[in-house]
This record gives sequence, C-alpha cells and structure tokens, in this order.
Amino acid sequence: MDVLGRIEQLMEQRGWSVYRLCKESGLAQSTLSHVFRKDSEPTISTLETICKAFGLTLGEFFAEGEFVPLTGEQRELLDNAFHSETHF
Repeated sequence: MDVLGRIEQLMEQRGWSVYRLCKESGLAQSTLSHVFRKDSEPTISTLETICKAFGLTLGEFFAEGEFVPLTGEQRELLDNAFHSETHF
C-alpha cells in the first residue's frame, strides 16, 4: 500500500492542508515534512497519531475496498473487550 498516497487521499477528502493535519494530530511540521518529501516512511507511532487525527484505526487506514466505519458504541465495546483485565 502507498501510505503517503492514502494520507493524501484522506487529507483531500477532508479538505485538509499539511498545516491542518499538524494541528489535528499534534505532530511537528518537520515530522510530516519528512514524510511528504519521502525522506522517510512514518513510524507506526506517527501513523497511529495521524490515524487518530482522521478518526481512524490503523486497520481502517489499511482497509481496502468498501469500508463501513464503527459507531462510537461499537468502538467502545471493542476497546473494552481488548483492554479488559478479565482472563478466561
């Protein structure tokens, strides 16, 4: 997958500039500049931060084809299930 192309696609869909992505994600402009100049691939941590700014999970980011986003309630249920301290 073309990670940079996907980020650009999501920015275009939202009408966001690189500056807006910096503000929404809290990432330094220098970090995103390196990614957009293709000096480096984003780290998983950076990509996760970008995804959060877009309101996506990493899975949603990498999903190909038709995607149906989770509702807030569904996302909360999954988060609780994965972070539960109860072990069977």
